[in-house]
Amino acid sequence: MLYKNILWSCLLFFSLSSFVLPRYLRSVAANKRWVISENSSLLVNGSTNINKFSCGILAYDQTDTLTIGKTDKGVTLSGSIALGVQSFDCHNSMMTRDLRKTLKEKEFPKLHITFLSLSRLPELTAQPQLIKGMVNIEIAGARKRYEVDYQITVDVQKVIHLVGTRDVNFSDFNLIPPRKLGGMIKTNDKLSVEFHLNMTALD
Repeated sequence: MLYKNILWSCLLFFSLSSFVLPRYLRSVAANKRWVISENSSLLVNGSTNINKFSCGILAYDQTDTLTIGKTDKGVTLSGSIALGVQSFDCHNSMMTRDLRKTLKEKEFPKLHITFLSLSRLPELTAQPQLIKGMVNIEIAGARKRYEVDYQITVDVQKVIHLVGTRDVNFSDFNLIPPRKLGGMIKTNDKLSVEFHLNMTALD
């Protein structure tokens, strides 16, 4: 009889743990503010008819805050980042100049990413979590909404790493891809955008 009572108690404990623990893990990230650190970055990868190129903004020069919460309509992720077009570096002076010109740097010196929502609350663990979210991207005065693929992890220093990836087109923003040498070198319309935000949670 004693053995059966002990066995029943263990089964009840593990059953309750399996139900309560995942709910707790989902709730720890709700209604929190994440401060974006200055070592966050943005990469843009593209190609021409003869080669590939990669341009990046490797240091974010501002400290912004994202807020994650839960409402009746779902999980919100609010906040935005503004990146200076002049900070783009393509590791080739001609390509860097052409990209900045194409993005209309003088008229629109900043490109903006505004965060809107997540498909679910993330579990902040060292194990990478794959999740989707919605953002608005504004380039050269034109704005477009995208679904983004995220990977979220947290390291031993409790730094939250949010990596978002999405393919976009120059034509999405009414831009014409750069061309050189009388049109012999043509930049393809599609770009692969990746931003890596390093953040810390405010208590």
